[in-house]
Amino acid sequence: MCTGPATGPAEPDIELLEPREVPLGGPRAMLVGRSLPNRDRRMVGAWCFVDFYGPADITGKPGMQVPSHPHTGLQTVSWLLAGEVWHLDSLGSRQLVRPGELNLMTAGAGIAHSEQSPPGHSGTLHGIQLWVAQPERDRNGPAHFDHHAALPTLTEPAGSITVLMGELAGAVSPARTYTPLVGADIRLGAGGRLTVPLEPGFEHAVLATGGPLSAEGHAVPPGAMLYLGRGRRGVRLEAEAPAGALLIGGVPFEDPLVMWWNFVARTHEEIVEARAQWEAERTSNGRGGARFGTVAGYEGPALPAPALPATPLRPRPRYRSR
Repeated sequence: MCTGPATGPAEPDIELLEPREVPLGGPRAMLVGRSLPNRDRRMVGAWCFVDFYGPADITGKPGMQVPSHPHTGLQTVSWLLAGEVWHLDSLGSRQLVRPGELNLMTAGAGIAHSEQSPPGHSGTLHGIQLWVAQPERDRNGPAHFDHHAALPTLTEPAGSITVLMGELAGAVSPARTYTPLVGADIRLGAGGRLTVPLEPGFEHAVLATGGPLSAEGHAVPPGAMLYLGRGRRGVRLEAEAPAGALLIGGVPFEDPLVMWWNFVARTHEEIVEARAQWEAERTSNGRGGARFGTVAGYEGPALPAPALPATPLRPRPRYRSR
């Protein structure tokens, strides 16, 4: 659960967010490192969820197998560094995403989808799954799916920057956004030194995606995220060996949120309603309602929603002071 800006003591300017290991999807779950939401830091701009996985050897294994499940009030951002994943959704979308390509699903009022490593998949799976919270004016709008096979890339002597979402140094992604934000994949060569320009009105964070990385002089282990605060005009990245990073940022998100399971909402009652509607649809083979729909082409059972907690879900601040 996450909300808009906290009141009280000033937030830290630099904060290392260590990931926690969690299973991703059902009985055949693969383990991922979740750096956002973190215990104290729950959002960076409108970004409210970051899972990092791999590089994992999935030779002769199922790989990613996430059954059909619902979403509300968010965008899912799928970015691969190695391997491939099939996306199926209740709009009828069928899309294989590969490294360098962006899958962007907008849930709005409701959508269902599945994610699977395809038959005959390659031996390594390595990537990132992120969520972006939709603001009040858009969160109950229509669902969409977009695939972007070509994204703008800036080439520097020290490495390269691919802009997934938003704008960076004049390069503008074609991806649909609902709040001012940025997402960019950064690759550094051995001995690379690169200062990435930042929008000072945004808060930013850097996720280390591979290789030893230093951001503003702070070591960032793979899978961990370094929060950079607001007001910066650039971030200095350094790598002694080839390394990668994902930069995320945006205007601090003002809408109060309640985030539970796969739903982003505003109140406990909205979560209860979304869960009930998903369970009705899931257990009636699509005849229980039309909010989420059916994922055509997915052969297994849909993912059941977990039980709600005994106490009502309440918004918590986007940053919790220690």
